[in-house]
Amino acid sequence: MEYHSVKQLALISALLCSLAISGCADLKEAGRQIGSTTKEVTTDIGHATRDTTRAIGHASRDAVNSVKQDLSED
Repeated sequence: MEYHSVKQLALISALLCSLAISGCADLKEAGRQIGSTTKEVTTDIGHATRDTTRAIGHASRDAVNSVKQDLSED
């Protein structure tokens, strides 16, 4: 009788381990999806920030050059 309960315990343990492993795989995949989405979003934000900063810099440079030109003409 004791042998039978050890066999059942081993079967239950194997079942629980397989459930835990599949659960971990699901969590790992969810983590990957969250990570890749976060990377894409932060890249888009970074590119938009870079483009905005570049546009402001060019506009500032053009304004300074225009003022310099106006002052040198006087």
